[in-house]
Amino acid sequence: MFPGAYRHLRLMALDPYDLALSKLERNSQKDRDDVRFLARSVPLDPEVLKRRYATELRWQLGRPEREDLTLRLWSEIILEDKEGNMDTITT
Repeated sequence: MFPGAYRHLRLMALDPYDLALSKLERNSQKDRDDVRFLARSVPLDPEVLKRRYATELRWQLGRPEREDLTLRLWSEIILEDKEGNMDTITT
């Protein structure tokens, strides 16, 4: 629309793993549904999610043990969903 008018403006967006990790502390049903959606549409790799959590987020949390449990739950949800989709595809 206005070429060159915004040359100092940089737009950035969260990648799917950043988005999932941003929802970890709250862990409401909406957050779990969002992570499930990301897992289906991206798809999310639970090992990458765990690695990113360990290196980028865990050290910043006030109660990391609680978030460890949440991440474990989310990893199970992702894996169960993946296995359920594989059953649907093969039958």
